[in-house]
Amino acid sequence: MRKIVKITTSFFYLGHSPFMPGTLGSLAGLLIYFVVKDKLPIYTFSVLFLFFLGILFSSEAERIYKRKDAKTIVIDEVCGMMLSLFLVPYSVWIMILGFALFRVFDILKPPPAKAIEKFSGAFGIMFDDIIAAIYTNFILQIICRIFPRIVS
Repeated sequence: MRKIVKITTSFFYLGHSPFMPGTLGSLAGLLIYFVVKDKLPIYTFSVLFLFFLGILFSSEAERIYKRKDAKTIVIDEVCGMMLSLFLVPYSVWIMILGFALFRVFDILKPPPAKAIEKFSGAFGIMFDDIIAAIYTNFILQIICRIFPRIVS
């Protein structure tokens, strides 16, 4: 079971990278997004599946790694990145901007993400990234409506 938890929460060991594991997790989310972006039922299922896997395994991963929100846990970044682009019209520019915004919000942790991050276990791990994703998605939705040429 420990191996399943490690594989899942590190997203196939991406989280074990010494080089920016959170960014690599976000890039994995971007890759999945690119593959499923035009298949809304699969996209929706993927986001929900990743979220529930994160909720299910993140608390145990903290115990295994003996650290609160260990950097090796990146399933939250994968899920958050995908949620950031959910129902946003596709364009390369929006994808790049979404990635950049999500990373900034994930790192800076604007309210209430900073407060939520302090919770231990799956709630703290997953929901601070969900907040970052919601901020990112909101901004992207506005940009796509104000500047529709970006997505055409």
